[in-house]
Formats: sequence, structure tokens, C-alpha cells
Amino acid sequence: MLTGRGIRVVVVDDHPVVRDGVVTQLDRHGDIRVVGSAADAAAAVRLCTAEKPDVVLLDLRLPDAMAVDVVPRLRAVSPASRVLLFTAFPEHAAVAPSLAAGACGLVVKDASGTVLRDALREVFRTGRYDGADAGGSAAAPVTPREYDVLRLVAFGHTNVEIGEQLGLSVNTVKTYLHNVMGKLHARNRAQVIANARAHGLL
Repeated sequence: MLTGRGIRVVVVDDHPVVRDGVVTQLDRHGDIRVVGSAADAAAAVRLCTAEKPDVVLLDLRLPDAMAVDVVPRLRAVSPASRVLLFTAFPEHAAVAPSLAAGACGLVVKDASGTVLRDALREVFRTGRYDGADAGGSAAAPVTPREYDVLRLVAFGHTNVEIGEQLGLSVNTVKTYLHNVMGKLHARNRAQVIANARAHGLL
């Protein structure tokens, strides 16, 4: 039985089994109410525009966007909504940029139902969840700044444009890109994008 208004949650994940399982798990508890679910970023933005949920449980990687790009869009259409990242890869290079973009914390997909519910309650209550897996991507092979450069390369930006967007010199951009290419065993920009996608970074 729902107690009062409850915590209104939107679940965003492109895997139906995961999405439906989370919805079922959360709907068993009276203080949490799932008001909608989405399989991609575009649907998530539309849903949050309409529902203005308290918390959005957001998969780190969606078919049409990464969380780092989705978080600002969700905050723009529903400023009061708090975004909690949801991923099987807590050391992914996209975690730290997504937190910097406004996400409030991270829960791993193999967490227990109790941990997930407590994380949602904590984010709703305090605006932050600092669980054991919320520390970002320090152990990732690609650093957050390298990831920023990689994303902009994938969008087709030149080194000059990337430097302007990130506040870096062209030489620094080249250094970051060179490092990423080495880590992903790529010889050129096209190959680094292809290899990054193969590794799930884009």
C-alpha cells in the first residue's frame, strides 16, 4: 500500500528483462512508486518531461546516448529530478563525467534489491548516494579527460574545436588523443572510434 505520495521513480534501461525486473522489484514497496520506464534516451526525456519524477534510475549506456549526455537533458526538462546511475560497469570511463554532469551517485546492476531501494531513498532524501561503487572511474583504462576528448572525436570535432570546448590547448588535446589511441590500439581517428565502440565506451 502506497504511503502518501511516495518516491516517484522512472527506470531507464534498454534491456527489457533488467528494466521489467527492476520495476517489479521496486513496485513491491509502498514508499516507492514507478511512474514509468523507458528503453532509450529520447523516450526518457519525453517521460521525465511529462512525469517530473523524484528520481531517475538511468542506465549508463543506452542505444541512442551515453548517460553523460542524457543527464543534462533530463535536468533541463525536470530540474528537481535526481539521477542515479545504473550500470554493470562501475569502473567505466563514462562514470566520472556523468557524475560531473549532475548524476547523484551510482548503483551496480548486481546490487541487491535492498541496496537499490536504499540508494533511491538516500538520493531522494539527501540528493546524493555515496555507495561503495559510486567513486567513479579512477581504475578505468581511459581517464575521464581522455574520455571527454574521445567523445568529441566521435562527434567529428577537430582538435581545435575540442580544445575550445574543453578549455585545452591543441597540443594537450593531441596528447590525450594519442594516449587513448595507444590504450585502444588504434592508428587513426576512425579506428579509435571503432575500437572504443567495440569496448563499449561509446
